[in-house]
Amino acid sequence: MWAREVPERLVYGSNHEGTFEVYALDLRTGAERRVTSRPEGTGYRVPSHIDPAGETIWWWDDEGGSEFGVWRAQPFAGNTARAATDLEPAYSAGLVVGTGFAIVGRSTDRGVDIHLAAEGGSKQLYAHREHARVASLAADEQLFAIEHSEHGDSRNSAVRILDRAGMTIAELWDGPGKGLDARKWSPVAGDTRLLVMHDRTGQARPLVYDVRSGEQREIALDLPGEVDAGWYPDGRALLIEHEHRGRTELYRHDLASGELRRLPTPPGSIGSAAVRPDGDVWFSISTSAAPLSLRTTAGGRVLPRGEVHVPGGVSYRDIEAGDLHGFLAEPAGARPHPTIFIVHGGPEAHDTDSFSPTVQAWVDHGFAVACANYRGSTGYGKSWRDAIRGRPGLTELEDIAAMHDVLVADGVADPRRSILSGGSWGGYLTLLGLGVQPERWSLGIAGVPIGDYVAAFEDEMEPLKRYDAALFGGTPEEVPEVYRERNPITFVERVRVPVQLLVGRNDPRCPARSADTYVDRLKELGKTYELYSFEAGHGSLRLEEQVRQVEAELAFAARHLGTTQPLA
Repeated sequence: MWAREVPERLVYGSNHEGTFEVYALDLRTGAERRVTSRPEGTGYRVPSHIDPAGETIWWWDDEGGSEFGVWRAQPFAGNTARAATDLEPAYSAGLVVGTGFAIVGRSTDRGVDIHLAAEGGSKQLYAHREHARVASLAADEQLFAIEHSEHGDSRNSAVRILDRAGMTIAELWDGPGKGLDARKWSPVAGDTRLLVMHDRTGQARPLVYDVRSGEQREIALDLPGEVDAGWYPDGRALLIEHEHRGRTELYRHDLASGELRRLPTPPGSIGSAAVRPDGDVWFSISTSAAPLSLRTTAGGRVLPRGEVHVPGGVSYRDIEAGDLHGFLAEPAGARPHPTIFIVHGGPEAHDTDSFSPTVQAWVDHGFAVACANYRGSTGYGKSWRDAIRGRPGLTELEDIAAMHDVLVADGVADPRRSILSGGSWGGYLTLLGLGVQPERWSLGIAGVPIGDYVAAFEDEMEPLKRYDAALFGGTPEEVPEVYRERNPITFVERVRVPVQLLVGRNDPRCPARSADTYVDRLKELGKTYELYSFEAGHGSLRLEEQVRQVEAELAFAARHLGTTQPLA
């Protein structure tokens, strides 16, 4: 993120020095420094911000990766941080920083409240029991946009425009089952156009909403797959980020002529992209064989500025099972291979043709690695994403089983050495799958998982309670049978293979008590298991700890499947 008025000053997050932290860079002088240095890292799940004048950096200060914390303000060139607001600790629900003020979103067990925070204190502008998020501040700083789910469905938000007094200026909602995501206001001062993503056609597409006139202009794009969008600095064109089947390309869409022009980017998966004031586009990109870098359409690598050597690896190939799409990384040597299914989290996420050191480590040890973008994943349209609504867990496992069947039939995967693995939602699916499909899997490795969904619901952060209620069709009290049929602990007696759990003790998303309850039941039943606990939240931001965890997973597989031992 660069400062709006001084774009030569920017902040970014990186782990190139061993832990994910916040960095400041002045392009005019070349001066670069690390802003934060905390034991469990900073700025990964709650990104940092910079004020319009480039004078102050805002970063999120939580306890041990718990995500429960407060904003700190720190001079761009200074080392002393102070409390940025007078607000009590909470979970972040978005932030936009203006000139001398900020709009701060907070989530607690009472719901969401949004405040105008300035030097003289804070004033509440909004509060509701359902989830909401601060999204964007207009260039003239008079209006801001939030996303909210006052209608009760946090998976499909509405958009509201408010002024700095908290008065509602406009409202956008497409009705039940339809979602809107606010992006950015036009960067031109006085321009009241807001960029919003909609799914009215079944695919994510942009619309330009003029708050002053009420006009909604949908941008029709003849592209397969889904898109995201941002502004060019003059407000006359959009940067289109187009993704199809896990690979990305960039376009410039001229709003007056409708011209869609492809930008020069290499093949791969683009994580984010934005246009600099001079019209140059910066974008982060990787492939399965080449690690992440931040590049520019003018040519060359931008960040990090120091030399960072990461060896390349094996390339993915596409795999399919009916309508299901995914990726396979295959080692050298004769088939069939011991195979690990690494199931992505979310569930509203998806695997892409992007670099993963974890995947490379498993391939280095002789494993084929399969990644399946099951129903419920993003990137394949709204109907695919919504296919698990009311039936989460079991639907995704059907798709993973279908992909497993294809790889076994093709001679790629050894059915006697097939591991089900994943983190977060993927960890939940792993524990559920070991009980629902006990004959299919040879081993289970569950990272930051949900073991008892009822316990998880009781302990998790409030936005996830609202999300779960929308996905399952209610709370555990309202639809107990739905949760029972999709709860890993319901099927724990059927688990017949060793299982490893990696649990973050400060995790607010998949709380530790949920996994502990599952482990206690495994112990009562005399099942074979290993518990790896670490002092962090929803995964560690320290590379040393990440390596240690992958090493533990490889050693677990070696002990129980006779595969390659970890390297010394």
